[in-house]
Amino acid sequence: MDFVKFSLSGFDEFLVYAGLAVAFIYIFMILYLWVTPYNELKLIKDGNIAAALSLSGAVLGFTFPLAMTIYQAVHPWDMMLWAVIAGAVQLLVYVAVRYSLLNVTRRIPDGQIATGVVLAAISIAAGILNAACMTY
Repeated sequence: MDFVKFSLSGFDEFLVYAGLAVAFIYIFMILYLWVTPYNELKLIKDGNIAAALSLSGAVLGFTFPLAMTIYQAVHPWDMMLWAVIAGAVQLLVYVAVRYSLLNVTRRIPDGQIATGVVLAAISIAAGILNAACMTY
């Protein structure tokens, strides 16, 4: 019976961090969809691949630093603080790209896949760098 007890040690922490991660991804998606000037979910439902790529890239870009916050956290509050920072950085990346580079407000709704790919790649790259900066 000691094996069962040992193998389940830390399960409560797993549940806390997994639940927080799901909640933060959900909150991030709500905020990201609010920041985009077009209805990304409707575009995706209508088969817009550019919108699907850009949203997927943003979520992945947020998930990398979120995973690092879980890995580095000393307490759930620590994880939550850094998750907020990670989300803010990711949202700022979208805003920077939106206003400086790609005219995404027109190209994503028009279904220009190349723009969706570039936006996704920038989001993922920013997320990887964001995660790397969170090591201590």
